[in-house]
Amino acid sequence: MKSFSIPLKIINLQDDGFHLLVEIVVFKQKHFAVLDTGASRSVFDKALIETHLSESLQIFDEINAATLFTTTTTIQATLPELKIGKLKIKDYETVAFDLQSVSETYQQFGHPPIISIIGGDILMQYQAVINYNTLELILTK
Repeated sequence: MKSFSIPLKIINLQDDGFHLLVEIVVFKQKHFAVLDTGASRSVFDKALIETHLSESLQIFDEINAATLFTTTTTIQATLPELKIGKLKIKDYETVAFDLQSVSETYQQFGHPPIISIIGGDILMQYQAVINYNTLELILTK
């Protein structure tokens, strides 16, 4: 088993608690994602997925994923590669929602835009350990 240490960025959003951001690479571009231990699965921004995978999308109405958000339309897609630090996840099956309003909220408070929420599916599969003292996410493959 190999462990990967990934740096985290902690932000305070409106004195409403702390959010953890992790840098990810999707479609060979760096982005920030929110690390959400309460989300059952990871989701990506619908616009990002539609831009890069428009030919291979599956769209379903009235499916709600148990994350911070609910929607009446869910897009399912397969990312060719998702990188979190040095961990590479090939052919990652995901769902996409409109995360634009969430990203705009972050930006209004001077934080980077986000394009994803990394949730329990990835955190569980890769035995995630969050170290708040060192601001590291440890994933094991």
